[in-house]
Amino acid sequence: MTFDANVLLQAASHAAAGQQYPKGALYLVATPIGNLADMTLRAIQVLVLVDVVACEDTRVTGRLLQHFGLDKKMMSVHQHNEASSARQIIEALQQGLRVAYVSDAGTPAVSDPGAQLVAQIQAAGLRAVPIPGVSSVTTALSVAGDTAGTAFHFVGFLPAKGAARATALDEALTWPGSVVLFEAPHRIDDLARDLQAAASTRQVTLCRELTKQFEEIATLSVADLPAWVKAQANRDRGEFVVVVHAAAAAAATQALSTEVQALLKALSSHFPLKQAAGLVADVTHLPRKALYEQALQWRQAEQRD
Repeated sequence: MTFDANVLLQAASHAAAGQQYPKGALYLVATPIGNLADMTLRAIQVLVLVDVVACEDTRVTGRLLQHFGLDKKMMSVHQHNEASSARQIIEALQQGLRVAYVSDAGTPAVSDPGAQLVAQIQAAGLRAVPIPGVSSVTTALSVAGDTAGTAFHFVGFLPAKGAARATALDEALTWPGSVVLFEAPHRIDDLARDLQAAASTRQVTLCRELTKQFEEIATLSVADLPAWVKAQANRDRGEFVVVVHAAAAAAATQALSTEVQALLKALSSHFPLKQAAGLVADVTHLPRKALYEQALQWRQAEQRD
C-alpha cells in the first residue's frame, strides 16, 4: 500500500484546523522517538502552517518533513548555538511569522535543546505554544509498573564519568519515587554495575529502542541488571530509558544499635550517603551496603513527610 502524504495532510487539516494558530508565536512541536506513525495530526498541521522550522539537526528534520510531503525553510538551532539563534527567531516572530521548533526526537527541552530558546522568547514578550506528543520519559513510565512510585524524578543523562557521575547517581537515588535516567549504549554496562552497587534491592525497568522495530522492555531486580545487559550482544546498541523503581518500604529496619544509628544519621546530614555509610563501616566494621541502604531509607522517608 502506497503512503499518500496528501491524504494525511487533509486529515490533519480536518482534525486540527479548528484550533487557533496565532502569528508571531513559537511552536514547540514534539516529534516521534522512532516510529513516524506516532506523529500527531495537530503537530503535522502546525508544520504545514509555520513559516520556518527551527531544528536540532536539519538532516534529521528534513527526513521527517519529506516523509509528510512538506517543504519548509529550516534553520539549525542546537545546544551550541541556541542562545545566539534566539535573536534571529525573535526577529522573525516580531515580523509576525510562525516558527516551529523541533528536536531530533521527542519533546523539545526535555534533555534536548529548547529551554534557552523558550526563556528568551518569553523574556521578549512573545508567545511559546506547546504542541504535545511523544516523550520517552512518560512512555517508559507507562510500562514500568512501579506501584510504589507515586511521583517521578527525571534525571536524563548522568555525567559521563568520575566523581560527578557517582554523586549525581547517589543524589538521584535519594528521591522517594521513580527515577528516570537516559543512557547511551556504550555506557549501559557501567550504569548497570553502578546501580547494582548502590541499590541492589530495588527493581528497574529498562526500555531499549522505544517504539522502534527492535524495541525491548524488561523489568527485573537491580541485582540482576549487569547479567541482563551481558546476556545478549545487541543490548549495547540503541538508546536506553531506565526507570529505577521506588524503594519498597522496609519490613524491618537494619538491626543497628542506638549508637550506630545516631552516628549514621549525624554523618548523613553532613556528607553524601555513600561517604557517610563508608565512614560508619570503617568504624563499626558493619556492611557498607547495609548502612547505605538504611541511610537511603531514612532520606526517602524524610522526603515523603
